[in-house]
Amino acid sequence: MLQTYTKEFNRNLQLAWPIILGLLGHTVVGLVDNIMVGKLGTGPLAAVSLGNSFLFIGMSVILGFSTGITPLVAASDSTNNTKEGKSVLKNGLLLVTGLGVLLTLIIFFIRPLLYHMKQTEEVVKLAIPYLNIVALSLIPLAVFQAFKQFADGLSQTKYSMWATIIANVLNVVLNYVLIYGIWIFPEMGIVGAAWGTLISRVVMAIAMYLYIYKKEKFLVYFENLWKEKFLKTTIKKLNGIGFPSALQMFFEFGIFTAGIWLSGTLGKNPQAANQIALNLSSMTFMFAMGLAVVATIRVGNQYGLMNFKELRRIAFSIFLLILIMDVIFAIFFMIYNEFLPTLYLDVNDVANQQDNTEVIAITAKLMIIAAFFQLFDGMQAVVLGALKGMQDVKIPTAITFVAYWIISFPICYLAGITFGYGSEGIWLGFLVGLGASAGMLLWRFNLVTKRQLDNS
Repeated sequence: MLQTYTKEFNRNLQLAWPIILGLLGHTVVGLVDNIMVGKLGTGPLAAVSLGNSFLFIGMSVILGFSTGITPLVAASDSTNNTKEGKSVLKNGLLLVTGLGVLLTLIIFFIRPLLYHMKQTEEVVKLAIPYLNIVALSLIPLAVFQAFKQFADGLSQTKYSMWATIIANVLNVVLNYVLIYGIWIFPEMGIVGAAWGTLISRVVMAIAMYLYIYKKEKFLVYFENLWKEKFLKTTIKKLNGIGFPSALQMFFEFGIFTAGIWLSGTLGKNPQAANQIALNLSSMTFMFAMGLAVVATIRVGNQYGLMNFKELRRIAFSIFLLILIMDVIFAIFFMIYNEFLPTLYLDVNDVANQQDNTEVIAITAKLMIIAAFFQLFDGMQAVVLGALKGMQDVKIPTAITFVAYWIISFPICYLAGITFGYGSEGIWLGFLVGLGASAGMLLWRFNLVTKRQLDNS
């Protein structure tokens, strides 16, 4: 019985590993950014966290809308409907890029809110110039995501990995020379990290395009692409999946962004600790995100063929695989909960020793909670991916809203702020919300697929 699912592990991992490596590249950059900035002190680290909190909201919308491209392309690919795939590529690219421009402008207009959020004054002064530059990176990120999701829909997952690796290597180098002022470059602090992110994302978008536009698999899609008409039906399909998907990501990213803001009201050290714990958790979450894309692709293929029995078997093989991975990650976080925070801070910095010691102590406690929510976070992401492959997005969107904003946020606020449990209370809210999301989404997937089996 178990072998029915485990025999799919190899195929799942073949598709997933390039996606995971590409996604890990993004978070490794975040890891390097945070480690480099952390050496400047807890204030700059908290400022990067605060600045990125605004960026995360924009990214959630872009990532959500772009994921609408993948299941539509996967479904058209399974039936060899290249005309439909080409329409999805052109309309999806323009839609997502336009969103990138719009969200960048919105972030510029709402920057003054930072001064009215009860954040530490030192942190806000550092965050504003960082945000001014890094917000622009949403535009090339949107272009990259459109091409990436299109390629993923064709099961061509390796090209985004290579584009990401190139960009990440460049980002690490740029961060090193611009943050600290190496060679002929001036010392720019966290503003240097912002420039590194912007430049590397421009390169990433260009590299992704160059990788795919002349490859044999993609030639038929790029041929006379810009002569294709804008189709309201395609835009409607993209919005039908992309808008709810964007809301799903907005609700999830939003709860963690709210956690950043809540921790900021506790002081710069809790906010810095929150940033470290989130950054470490995001590293392992990339495995779930990679398998979520695989779930969307493989479930989308079977959905296009209307083979619901095989759809369920493949989906449950992916659910089992992420559960095994997340158990391993949970054990790792528990064992190294006190060591991992020391990677981000200069423990030999006598001037900031008290701040650094406090941040390490808070983060170590948060990593224990993070160990438990690994199990729920990975599962909810992968089940969402499977539901997306079936183009079932409206009810899952309502589920994520309830889980994160009706259940999770009140617990974050009450436990963290009202009852004085601080960062640990905030993360307890994360844990409960992710558990609720995973449970309800699994219920939804089982209900929908059984219903389709009964009707087929």
